[in-house]
Amino acid sequence: MEETKVRCSWCGTDPLYVEYHDEEWGKPVYDDKTLFEFLILEGAQAGLSWITVLKRREGYRKAFADFDVKKVAAFDENDVARLLNDPGIIRNKLKVNSAIRNAQLFIEVQQEYGSFSNFMWGFLPNKAPIQNQIYGMQDVPARTEISDSISKDMKKRGFKFFGSTICYAHMQATGMVNDHHLDCIAR
Repeated sequence: MEETKVRCSWCGTDPLYVEYHDEEWGKPVYDDKTLFEFLILEGAQAGLSWITVLKRREGYRKAFADFDVKKVAAFDENDVARLLNDPGIIRNKLKVNSAIRNAQLFIEVQQEYGSFSNFMWGFLPNKAPIQNQIYGMQDVPARTEISDSISKDMKKRGFKFFGSTICYAHMQATGMVNDHHLDCIAR
């Protein structure tokens, strides 16, 4: 008898959440532009639910120059003022300023490692996604030793809003770890 496939319980039934779960979450990403997008989005998510940010994703795309890291890195006080008045994003001054600073640091990492992808994936054994054995939500860690190491390195470089828990969420979103439940259709 074939086992019934379901979705991870965290995505619920919201069509936006279901699409994100099925099409993106846990799928390996090596593209720096997408890694930068999730760096901004995960930082914005700090203290909020992911669906709150996901519903504003297009607003972020417009407000942050289609996640062009060089353009964001060059944002000035006028851009900060514009962003703080943009209802399409989460208007938190610390998060807005950190997104701009993180863009500048992202470019420094690219210059040092050839790409941000090389830097991030370099923390993983054999630079390969970690396939976790997830039976239910209780098995999903909030952080790991690897996310601790990445976060510590990034904090040392000056990145903000990228503690170990946010780092682990970034790792999940970009497929560095696969935390889909073992019976999930997206596994």
